[in-house]
Amino acid sequence: MRSQFVETVTRLIEDDPDTVLMLGDIGVFAFRHLIEKYPFRAHNIGILEQSTVSAAAGLSIAGHYPIVHTIAPFLVERAYEQIKIDLCYQELGANLVSVGASYDYAGLGCTHHCPGDVSILNKIPGIEIVVPGHREEFDSLLSDNYNNGNTTYYRLSEQSNKSSYEVVLGKSNLIQEGNQLTIIAVGPMLERVVEASKDLDVTIIYCTTVKPFDTSLLKDFSSDILIVEPYYSGPLLENIERSLKGLSGSINCLGVKDQFIKNYGTTEEVDSLLGLDTLKIRELILQRIAFLGK
Repeated sequence: MRSQFVETVTRLIEDDPDTVLMLGDIGVFAFRHLIEKYPFRAHNIGILEQSTVSAAAGLSIAGHYPIVHTIAPFLVERAYEQIKIDLCYQELGANLVSVGASYDYAGLGCTHHCPGDVSILNKIPGIEIVVPGHREEFDSLLSDNYNNGNTTYYRLSEQSNKSSYEVVLGKSNLIQEGNQLTIIAVGPMLERVVEASKDLDVTIIYCTTVKPFDTSLLKDFSSDILIVEPYYSGPLLENIERSLKGLSGSINCLGVKDQFIKNYGTTEEVDSLLGLDTLKIRELILQRIAFLGK
């Protein structure tokens, strides 16, 4: 997805003179030609994430479309107050694009892990949270919405689904219909959910927009829901309960466990450790179906 980010932003900068790229000392080499060609609209601000978000707010007020990019913990956790006050409280438009997801930088330890980004941003009124599962989905989502006047967080990951879907911000995709259970797969978790659900009578809904979440599909299928998400569990559940008051049935979540990741290894090895691989997801799906007696 990072290579697609470079391609998409390069095109936006070239096509729209109001678009501005602001890097946090990440991706500078990839954007070196853009920085050289457009020195007043492509900047490496450096390791100044809080100031960068505040500057993005100023650019937005001046009529520009800022795109801020760095590793997730530095963008979200370090600059949380600026995102909340300078951008969202002021109802300004900006694009916050992170890399690293929950633990793509698995070997660098807790400083570079960020499974809590979606949870804390979900608390901010008015923010949009996008978790694409494929590079082509990210391209269309950013291209269609970079100038929509809202603060939008795009969560990029090294992991992705093999296939892309036509996705729209604020809408979910129905992948298959079934009767025993409704599974919501967020972003890059879709491929694992589809594989884990092979030969099972379940509904699969694909979510690339966590906030605002599209609840319309939930009204047509089983009210017993399993959410599979690639970050700390909770935000999607909050958004569903907020929108669908009095929803009957059960909602269970499978996401990154509420613990520090102290085991070093690849991202895939951490997935297995946390129960987010295909085998563990299938085991949980079968447990839920058996528990519900369907």
